[in-house]
Amino acid sequence: MSGQIHFEVFVRRQVNAPWTLQLATEDRAKAVAAGEELMASGKVAAVRVIKEVLDPETREFKPVTLFTKGQAELTKKSKDAVEDDTPVCVSPQDLYTLHAREKIARLMETWLVRKRITCFEMMHRPDLIEQLEASGIEIQGAIQKVAIPESQARGTTVHEVIRTFQGLIERAVERVLKDGRKGAFPDVSGAGFAAACTELAEDPERSYLIGGGVAQHIGAATTWSDKVGMILDLAERAPEAGRPRAVAFQVLEQPLSEILGSRVGLADLLGADLDHGGSLAALCRLVAPKEVEALIKFDAGLLRDLPPLASQAARLAGWLAREAFDATRVAVAKRILLELGGPRRLRPADAAAEIDILRALAMALTAAASDEGLLRHEDVHDAFVERSKALVAANFVEAFLAGRDNALAEAEALVKLTDNVAGGANKRAACRWIEASIGALRFEKELRGSTESPAAKLATLAELQRAVSAAGVGDADSLACREKIGEIAGLIEADSKLTASLARASAPVTQRLQLLLRLACGEAAPAGPVADRAKAEALRLLKAPETRAELASSAPEQVERLKTMMVSSGLMSGGGLAA
Repeated sequence: MSGQIHFEVFVRRQVNAPWTLQLATEDRAKAVAAGEELMASGKVAAVRVIKEVLDPETREFKPVTLFTKGQAELTKKSKDAVEDDTPVCVSPQDLYTLHAREKIARLMETWLVRKRITCFEMMHRPDLIEQLEASGIEIQGAIQKVAIPESQARGTTVHEVIRTFQGLIERAVERVLKDGRKGAFPDVSGAGFAAACTELAEDPERSYLIGGGVAQHIGAATTWSDKVGMILDLAERAPEAGRPRAVAFQVLEQPLSEILGSRVGLADLLGADLDHGGSLAALCRLVAPKEVEALIKFDAGLLRDLPPLASQAARLAGWLAREAFDATRVAVAKRILLELGGPRRLRPADAAAEIDILRALAMALTAAASDEGLLRHEDVHDAFVERSKALVAANFVEAFLAGRDNALAEAEALVKLTDNVAGGANKRAACRWIEASIGALRFEKELRGSTESPAAKLATLAELQRAVSAAGVGDADSLACREKIGEIAGLIEADSKLTASLARASAPVTQRLQLLLRLACGEAAPAGPVADRAKAEALRLLKAPETRAELASSAPEQVERLKTMMVSSGLMSGGGLAA
């Protein structure tokens, strides 16, 4: 019946999402158990297990549903529901919401970068608005970019959308210019910031008015880093408590978050010479300074990949650690995870250094994560699983192995790669690279033909085998690698007849026995043929009368050490010597 009946597990990850195949197997119990486990995990909206039976006449599979759990049926939208075709922004005040500012910043990005200003400044400063109006094409281009998709979403003409947005922008421009002429925006220099926040705390337009004063104030800065410094100066002069303080930081977070969300702003603040990995390391320092410092005290080597921040960035890190800029801190932390899941290389010129920086980032973000804090452990893990997919791809592995001068060095590098990737599938993919490396004839020939002593080769292979076991790959997935290492070690030992030579050497029996036991317990040789031969020779020595006599006269600590090694190698149990 094999091949004529099989079972398929389908999942619907979200309500109204399509069914996707999760598992196909000929084992009914395995399919049912997988379905139950997926449903219990809470990560899917519905699960369905289907039995497929091959019709011998038509040679087609006929499906039979065994069980369905969860929200398996599509939910229908109410026919009475009426879509709201009102534009998102209908008044000048609507343009100052977070969503609107983000969209405006994307549409005007080129102009903002060229002027070295934030969207917040552009929307609050009369002088910048006059420059924007004078250019003409900038505003018109932004409207045209958004008009077509907006008209399709609203079911109206492009001309109507353009006319609506032009009228809205004209009213917004006139409002800022008029308030600028009236002097409505407060002077926030010196003690003026605290006074303005206190005076306007209950004003419905407080964010707009205080924002105008802040925009004028930071407009004097010539670099992004200087703008951050001026924002922090205002933070230090903010009201001490109550609603005025909340209003102050609500306004200051707007330009600060825009600078930290900009690549050019971050580059100026953190250092223009940093590569992608260096930038992410600096961001980790920004959002988790205490955790990073604690890690460096534990492992000073991390300082190489997580260096101290520049003075202005270090000052900002101190402020982000407070509740005042909590939203900005969370946004930066989420950006780190987003960038980790992206395609950009962390160290484009050095694949080996990329592994090191990824390990440092993993330690820093894991230390900063908590179920209710800055980042969730699950989100951090998922980001590193996504990043690890690129590390086991052929192009990265090829770059990672470039310059290795022998097969053993390549295998050791691949074990390090395996140890540093996250996710079961990625671990298995990396393990397959190890298996291909040590399974190649080149690996065997280089090891057997090496000029090193047989004992040194066996010790190296033992260390490699232990490293494979410790790399986090399941025993079943790494079994082929460990067995191949043991097999090659067996060939090296057979070439030199090392165990037989040790057993018959002229050295004292206890010394010979100790050397054989080190091979037998996997300390000086890999598990496999060498360990088995060493066990046999050690057992033969232990049964000899002269050995027992010498052991009886040996120091107690030496005998205890030998007993420990015999237990480790399986030659002795609680009842005495193994048969």
